[in-house]
Amino acid sequence: MTFSSLSFLFVFFPVTFIFYALCRNTKTRNIVLAAASIVFYAFGEPVAVFIMLNSVLCNYILGILAAGRNKQQNKIFVGIAAVINIGLLICYKYTGFFASILQDMTGFEIQVPDIRLPIGISFFTFQGLSYVIDVYRDRRRVQINFLNVLLYISFFPQLIAGPVVRYGDIAEQIHSREFSADRVSRGIRRFIFGLGKKVLIANQMGFVADAVFSHSADSLGTMPAWAGAVCYTLQIFFDFSGYSDMAIGLGCIFGFDFKENFNYPYVSSSIQDFWRRWHISLTSWFREYVYIPLGGNRRGMFRTDLNRFIVFFLTGLWHGANFTFIVWGMIHGVCQFLENHEIIPVKKKWFKPFGHVYVMLVTIAAFVIFRADTLSQGLGIIGRMFTISSGELLISTEISALFSPLFVTVLVAALVLCTPVCRIIESRCTQAGYEKPCLIAETACSAVVYLLCILSLSSGSYNPFIYFRF
Repeated sequence: MTFSSLSFLFVFFPVTFIFYALCRNTKTRNIVLAAASIVFYAFGEPVAVFIMLNSVLCNYILGILAAGRNKQQNKIFVGIAAVINIGLLICYKYTGFFASILQDMTGFEIQVPDIRLPIGISFFTFQGLSYVIDVYRDRRRVQINFLNVLLYISFFPQLIAGPVVRYGDIAEQIHSREFSADRVSRGIRRFIFGLGKKVLIANQMGFVADAVFSHSADSLGTMPAWAGAVCYTLQIFFDFSGYSDMAIGLGCIFGFDFKENFNYPYVSSSIQDFWRRWHISLTSWFREYVYIPLGGNRRGMFRTDLNRFIVFFLTGLWHGANFTFIVWGMIHGVCQFLENHEIIPVKKKWFKPFGHVYVMLVTIAAFVIFRADTLSQGLGIIGRMFTISSGELLISTEISALFSPLFVTVLVAALVLCTPVCRIIESRCTQAGYEKPCLIAETACSAVVYLLCILSLSSGSYNPFIYFRF
């Protein structure tokens, strides 16, 4: 079940909300949300739900053990938690990948296992590890109540597509939070905004991107290659940020305040700035639990660079068991290395006009590698983008036919919404005293967007869930 499915919009969410609203205290509401989260996950993963529940149980027990009075023993339990969570991730996500590498390196015939990847495992394992580490750092946060740990790790708004929520950020909200008409209305508007980004924009962009990437690089012309690259760059942003908006909106409805996960990354003027704006929760997680424990920038320039490369390597690997993801991460790592050493002079005033162009070229090219099935396909498409080639006429005509008036309209809207234009307009209207008219206009737009989304979903149009890959 996904947020952009009719079963979620018209069955799961209304039923969950009604039961939640009927409850009179936080403890009962937590029971409703925990039960709903298990049902939500089991709807699509009836077997993997037991994997998730076992993960929660292990982290709950290790959290209690890591909050003891003996610091040395506590470290051991944190280490066990790291082994279990990362081991679980490796077992289900990377066993086949590592086995195939070993087979290629040794030449021995190795039976590569075909293990089904549980949806959301990359998110709930990171949150479980976050819980144990945060409790180790501050033993006052330890939860004796298993239900509270279960709710934190399995809470359905962020279970399958993030954002990665650190335990310390919502620990207090699990015990006490507000449920009001104002929060519900704000949450619904935010949810609809994210739903529109996913259904009306990301799906349209994905339709063209999938058409391009379904062909070999040799058969593509320059323009189709650029079309596929740009459309996927827009698809992944609006899909991912749309799901984050929906998760933040749902959290707001039920009294939780999740941190922002995207902040207009495509207006960045450096790759370092891009990563302050892109998938902020994952960046923060790696900084807090990997980069800083490795020494951060406290042990000289060489160690700082090495630590950053490790983080970017792991960031790429986290996204999937394929060299394409690793190379994508390392491209960003190399660019940030060049920026930090001023080889790419992003801090120079004369470079500022070129900064945005540089970031977008790197971002688009890196996302081509990220989306490609193989490195050779990705590099081939990038080669087509930067060389004049007509490709196969039939394929070029097929892709050109996808550029309907609707697609062009959505493309223009996507390019505008990549920038903070709407935020600036809203801010200025509020400062000018037009807060109420703005709210009315926002509510009206939300109603129109919601209606368009329902019409699109009801027609059975293209509605992929790209997080199956992650």
